[in-house]
Amino acid sequence: MKEIKYVIKDPVGLHARPAGLLVKAAGEFKSTITITSNGKSADAKRLLMLMSLGAKQGMELTCQVEGEDEAAAAAAMQKFFEENL
Repeated sequence: MKEIKYVIKDPVGLHARPAGLLVKAAGEFKSTITITSNGKSADAKRLLMLMSLGAKQGMELTCQVEGEDEAAAAAAMQKFFEENL
C-alpha cells in the first residue's frame, strides 16, 4: 500500500471541477484509491463521495492506494494533486 499526504492549496478547495477530474484520473487504475480528509473517507472513483468530504484550502488529504498498479496510481495521484489542488 502507498500513502500520499497533500495539503490543498486551491482557494476553493476540492470542488466539482477538480473532483470530476480526480474521478476520471483514478478510474484509469485497477487499484483501490481512498481519499481521507477531516475524519471522512471516500472512494476516489465516486464523485459524490469525494464532494461529501468538504475538503477546503489548507486541509490535508491522505490518499491511500492499494492494488496491482499502486505505484503508477500513487504517482499519478501525486501529480494530479500538485497540478489541480
